[in-house]
Amino acid sequence: MRYVSLAGTALAAMMIGGCASIPPDYSSAGVKALTSYAVTNNETPYSQCLEELNRFQVEKKPVFSVGEIADKTGQWDPDNNGHALSQGASEMVMSAFYKTGKAHLVERLDLRIPLAEVKLAEQKRLSRSSQQYGKLPASDFIVVGALTELNYNIVSGGARVFVQGIGGGARSVIINVAMDLRVIDARNFAIRYVTSLQKQILGYEVEANVFKFFGNTLVELDAGAIRNEPLQLGVRSVAEMAVYQIMTDFLGLPKTDHCKLVETDHQASQLSKLEKPKGEQS
Repeated sequence: MRYVSLAGTALAAMMIGGCASIPPDYSSAGVKALTSYAVTNNETPYSQCLEELNRFQVEKKPVFSVGEIADKTGQWDPDNNGHALSQGASEMVMSAFYKTGKAHLVERLDLRIPLAEVKLAEQKRLSRSSQQYGKLPASDFIVVGALTELNYNIVSGGARVFVQGIGGGARSVIINVAMDLRVIDARNFAIRYVTSLQKQILGYEVEANVFKFFGNTLVELDAGAIRNEPLQLGVRSVAEMAVYQIMTDFLGLPKTDHCKLVETDHQASQLSKLEKPKGEQS
């Protein structure tokens, strides 16, 4: 009996076709690069909440400096040979503050080039003198923190059914990511505000596998789809909501109803269950 896999046949055909498409000689212009989707803005559902703060009038915009928002989850992605979470959380927080239009930002995260500029000016090696720099603006508040949680497979579920080699299945999984930020008063280093937020992220997969005999040949057909909410988009969403809290709960800017934090009592209800006698627990 011969066993033929359509997937293997298709792969072989693609390899042959790919080899056939290689030009016999190399043009000085090179090959045309593949392009697909256009460049777009990078927003989350919470970006509109930050942008709505632009319409409020303030007497004076506070000066914020954003320090390191470190990845302290310790999670490593072996499949991609890299960190599981974005290492650019500090930049995400800076972008979030900028979207509000209600904060001045000063650079404190990477001062290598600015300090090198000043040093070169002092050495009279720049077209600008050191006196032209003047006094640099001081921070009112410093924002630092960390990515503190990445919990895999909080809830998962699915089903697979096959009858005489024909069937399919679907499964879903939920993970979560958390961020803790703190606002430090730059005048006395007192911690003035703390926010701790988490977001759950959903992914699901649908598959259909068909196996059927045609004469003495086994034909295997695999079809399916995987759709996941981007993990790093979840990180950016938490960062933007944290900045929204800083601007509203801490600085007192008005909130809008659709931008309020979704609060749960899952853990509090668990304490209530623990307080009940065993016979009363549901």
